[in-house]
Amino acid sequence: MGAIKKFGLAAGTGLLIAGGVIGYRTMTFAPAESFVEQSVTLAAAPAFDLSAAAANLGQAIRFQTISNQNAADNKIAEWDRFHLWLQNTYPAIHDKMKREIVGGHALVYHWVGSDALLKPIILMAHQDVVPVTEGTEKDWKYPPFSGQLAENAVWGRGAVDDKGSLIGLFEAFEALAKNGFVPKRGIYLVSGHDEEVGGTGAKAAADLLAQRGVKALFTIDEGSAIVRDAPVINGPAIMIGVAEKGYATLRLTAKAPGGHSSMPPSETGVVNLAKAIVAINGNPFPLELKGPGLEMIKALAARGDTLTKMAAANQWAFSSITLRTVGKTPSGAALFHTTIAPTMLQGSPKENVLPQTATALINYRIAPWNTSTDVMARAKAAVGKLPVTLDWVKPPREPSPVSSTTSKGWSLIATAASTQAPGAPVVPYLVVAGTDSRSFSGISDDVYRFAPAHFTIKETGMIHGTNEHITTKNLSRMIKFYVQLIATSAG
Repeated sequence: MGAIKKFGLAAGTGLLIAGGVIGYRTMTFAPAESFVEQSVTLAAAPAFDLSAAAANLGQAIRFQTISNQNAADNKIAEWDRFHLWLQNTYPAIHDKMKREIVGGHALVYHWVGSDALLKPIILMAHQDVVPVTEGTEKDWKYPPFSGQLAENAVWGRGAVDDKGSLIGLFEAFEALAKNGFVPKRGIYLVSGHDEEVGGTGAKAAADLLAQRGVKALFTIDEGSAIVRDAPVINGPAIMIGVAEKGYATLRLTAKAPGGHSSMPPSETGVVNLAKAIVAINGNPFPLELKGPGLEMIKALAARGDTLTKMAAANQWAFSSITLRTVGKTPSGAALFHTTIAPTMLQGSPKENVLPQTATALINYRIAPWNTSTDVMARAKAAVGKLPVTLDWVKPPREPSPVSSTTSKGWSLIATAASTQAPGAPVVPYLVVAGTDSRSFSGISDDVYRFAPAHFTIKETGMIHGTNEHITTKNLSRMIKFYVQLIATSAG
């Protein structure tokens, strides 16, 4: 009995200590939730004509700079026409900045700064758009390449991804040039032409700048926004992408004798392939509370209720609960592990023929703490001795480095962004898709992915979807943001 009493006393003491630690950490939980350096003083923004900007975006959408999966289907002349239109529409920029075309149709503009010792800044937005799914044109409120201005918005493919940002940048630069702005710090405007199918243009631009010894203070591109119903707080948050996941597509191949479907063996190539797919998909990467996703949760939790703060402040005790909560939705889970998505299958060309070769493609988005080597090893372990071979469709793209949330570049971007959503927390974010900016990690101290448009999570579904549009209010926010960021960073 004495031993039991001692055990009970020790257990009770342990619980009291644990409770005290949890309570203390909760009460003192105070992460740098705003991530804003208050010492940054923003430059005044020159005036601009929003009506003209909206009309210009509508015209930009009418150029069908569509990146098709089959490059032979692209209308190359559309890019040439678009470039000429940019020159005619924004003459002040083209007077102040040197323009080069690289890698086919990627654009590189350079505004030389007066102080060559200062690191330049790089701003990005791509020219191309994805196709409109055949047969869905009738589902659009306004034709997808009309650039229609209606309902206080500009409608059409690319309005958000990414001509809204591109025209926002051109409008900002034009306003600055007309207002007599003279940069101390050099400025580059880079616009890739094929971001939607791989980003070779942006890669060519980055290689060119690397050859010239450019090392930028920061690069900023698309990738995140001001989310009006952010997780944890269900309110507005300025979510700045500090990293993006890697990308890899695994090919599974199952060989078999083939033959007539009327006399199938017990195992066919298709059956073996199916088993391999199920095995790989059934062995997912575990959710891990780390990286930008964890920093996002901590920052948002500072605005949450006591229970939310308690969980964020005491991950040693509540990490499993947090992971179960964030893992309930695909978008939430994607922030905390490498995802596995079987996407394409190919087998027999005819229903009554057993294929000699059956293949499947599995797409991975690789978390910052994993590599493509981890992916291949896990897939091979999952399939074991199944008669399939595994190889990459093309060389994988590893995850990007994670950019700083304490650097000068972050402070400049976060402070400028805060003017477009006063009072909202500024938080780091992991971009689960890909951007052209990944090519600029080697020539930039930091790379960020953000444009200050306001969206709910549901509204982001229109990107690459039906009825893509951007409100004139969001367009105005973007122009103001770019003007202040450029003038403050380079002025």
